[in-house]
Amino acid sequence: MNLDRAVMAFAGVMILISVALTQLVSPWWWLLTAFVGLNLLQSSITGFCPAAMIMRKLGVGKGAAPGCGFR
Repeated sequence: MNLDRAVMAFAGVMILISVALTQLVSPWWWLLTAFVGLNLLQSSITGFCPAAMIMRKLGVGKGAAPGCGFR
């Protein structure tokens, strides 16, 4: 999995978890959804993404995955 897809997958999982926690625990978990959304927005504008930095240190590859059809 490449870095871009890993970040999108992580953001999607965090949003789904926060929605589930909102329904099961407390409406205050919407704040996590808002945080993830704002982080995605600022990352698209500034290019700074803490999740990508952490994943890169964990060894997630950068660029398109081999054989995925993108050129």
